Amino acid sequence: MDELAQMDAWGQADLVRRGEVTPSELVDAAIARIEAVDPALNAVIHRRFDAARAEAAGPLPDGPLRGVPFLVKDLDLHIAGEPLHCGTRFLADAGSTSATDDTLTERFRAAGLVILGRTNTPEFGTTITTEPVAAGPTRNPWNTEHSTGGSSGGSGAAVASMMVPAAHASDGGGSIRIPASECGLVGLKPTRGRTPLGPRYAEHWNGAVINGVVTRSVRDTALFLDVMSGPAPGDPFVTPPPARPYVQQVGADPGIVRIGLLDRPAQSDVVADPVVGETLRAVGGLLENLGHRVEASHPEAMGDPDFSRHFITIMAANLRADLDEWETTLGRTIGGDELEPANAMFAAIGGATSAADHLAATRWQHRWARRMAEWWDGGFDLLCCPVINGTPPPLGWLSDPEKGLDRVTELMQYTAQFNVTGQPAISLPLAWTDDGLPIGIQLVAAFGREDLLVRVASELQGAQDWTLRLPPVHA
Repeated sequence: MDELAQMDAWGQADLVRRGEVTPSELVDAAIARIEAVDPALNAVIHRRFDAARAEAAGPLPDGPLRGVPFLVKDLDLHIAGEPLHCGTRFLADAGSTSATDDTLTERFRAAGLVILGRTNTPEFGTTITTEPVAAGPTRNPWNTEHSTGGSSGGSGAAVASMMVPAAHASDGGGSIRIPASECGLVGLKPTRGRTPLGPRYAEHWNGAVINGVVTRSVRDTALFLDVMSGPAPGDPFVTPPPARPYVQQVGADPGIVRIGLLDRPAQSDVVADPVVGETLRAVGGLLENLGHRVEASHPEAMGDPDFSRHFITIMAANLRADLDEWETTLGRTIGGDELEPANAMFAAIGGATSAADHLAATRWQHRWARRMAEWWDGGFDLLCCPVINGTPPPLGWLSDPEKGLDRVTELMQYTAQFNVTGQPAISLPLAWTDDGLPIGIQLVAAFGREDLLVRVASELQGAQDWTLRLPPVHA
């Protein structure tokens, strides 16, 4: 195996700093890995190899990730002159490209990263499996018959298979954490306002959407969070800055942390996956062995049966607004038959949603988020729960035209709540099934407390180092 492939982004950047490799050598090696591995996975759908090689030849900014190869999800992030198709057929057919870089793209470039291309995503990122009609399914490197999760599934597969050490991801209802869970990676959804969405969006899905990355190590996650963090001019949400850089939290003593454990869906009518529940309880024991206080507890509001209805109202209205903007850009109407069936349904729901309906759903979410926050305010530091109510499903299981949406709801019991509250949450690859599929465990902190997540996550990596496991399909 390529020695560079084994290294995380931190390690690769350190080689460049010490003059042991050049950015061009890192980029050429990553391109060779993509060309060798991606045919089996279909993770990288747009390639900019010639441009990347020219950028790596320099001069590159002298940032903390100088020369490190990187991939960007085909959603939520513009790169000047490069395709942006959002997982759709109609934008691919139109040859849609971006006119300018987004703020976060500029930050990635300033850190010294070299962008090699874009990764696969479901159409408009509205589901949790990466099987778009436009580009075909992305396959899981742990078992190519299974899903990588979504909507950052292409990024998850690319990092898990060691094509690149890290890749951009975004999360509106679990789309960083679910691919991280299903691909055996670290996936941190930052606090609302921690990373920018602009300039195209000030906020999206009523503040639920946030940019981040998927990585193989906690120290990479912390380093990328430092690179991405901070408001852009005009951002509507401004999160208090950390007391010190997140990389300085890696390995720092978290102290004794009070942790609530939730090993089953909070909604009483949803059947708990027994394997995931058993795994969660084992992780609770590990946390106790590390000296933390663990007790069965969770915010009761997580199980509110009205949550999904209001979340769909907001998401569907935003999808309809996105389609209206694309229609203006393209100069034509986008027909329902140009969308995948689930999105055609969501677009119809969004088109039928009145301004009063949208505001009612928004106000419900605000009141509900206060109920959620009371649990942390009552003395708990972290919630420990699954990422999904199950293990990585077979390809096609979630995209089934009749049963797919119900199955998505069944699996998606633990993530979207924290997009609405805006709290930071991290998925850690702490277990695998007997047949070799990853199971991610989620830790959720109070608003703005990524520092605590990084400290506890790095402690868990030290106790149970997941980076030693490799998927069957890897570079």
